[in-house]
Amino acid sequence: MGPDYDDVGAIAMLHAFADSGDAKILATMASTKYDGVACVLNVFNTYFNHANIPIGVPKRNALILRDWQHWTDTLIAKYPHKIKNNKQAFDAVELYRKILSRQPAHNVTIVTIGFLTNLKNLLESKADKYSSLDGKKLVEEKVKQLVCMAGKFPEGYEFNVDKDIPASQFVFNNWPTDILFSGFEIGEKIKSGLALINNSAINNSPVKDVFKICIPMAKEDSAGRMSWDETAVMVAVKGIWPYYHLHHGHIQVADDGKITWRDMDKTQAYLVEIRPSIEAEKFINKTLMHQPVK
Repeated sequence: MGPDYDDVGAIAMLHAFADSGDAKILATMASTKYDGVACVLNVFNTYFNHANIPIGVPKRNALILRDWQHWTDTLIAKYPHKIKNNKQAFDAVELYRKILSRQPAHNVTIVTIGFLTNLKNLLESKADKYSSLDGKKLVEEKVKQLVCMAGKFPEGYEFNVDKDIPASQFVFNNWPTDILFSGFEIGEKIKSGLALINNSAINNSPVKDVFKICIPMAKEDSAGRMSWDETAVMVAVKGIWPYYHLHHGHIQVADDGKITWRDMDKTQAYLVEIRPSIEAEKFINKTLMHQPVK
């Protein structure tokens, strides 16, 4: 939840899909551990009337990146949240193990819109009070698919991969289920947030507040913020049709973070547009208008 604010669009869409019955949110995880990240997640869960959704934060080594526009501070000061600090949140790996252990086989979709730190730690985790399986076996048994906003295809550098390269390499080389990538080039074309800002019927919304704060602060956002994370949530819940098809193969991450793609198997795939990006853009902007269900 930060440094970028497409994270906000992603969690808003996730709650919209939960309210429509398309998804059940098992947990919300932070892949950074700056002070207050658990509070910010709790702000959104509380706003959408899902305040009891558990929150995980990495308790070991993790990045401390946060937003430069200070929207996180604004939300914490303005909106209600029972979680006041990261100590009140679960350890991310422990929460993953607890939740996965209680799920039917091949039932969970994990969506990452940040760094792969937590998932590396999950794969390396040992048997515990929740499950006799190690992390990799637990994922293999319980997870249906991993959807990542990560990578730039067919090659290049991308922020979520670059900031924890060892974790990215480990996860992409060892993850035991299918992985679907929504690459940089997909979300780059889709601009979101302006319609929400201009909707006078929506007030006292942390989602609207963030876009209203941030869009005027960068020239490249004048038409709306690029929607990397929203596309990952969209395809994770609604599927790839009608906007995309898949290019199968396997991601390779070099030690400097450069991404290349090998057409070597069918377990991983990245999105390829088959419809104009404006169509997905309209869907995303409409979904961002979702208001809490009482």
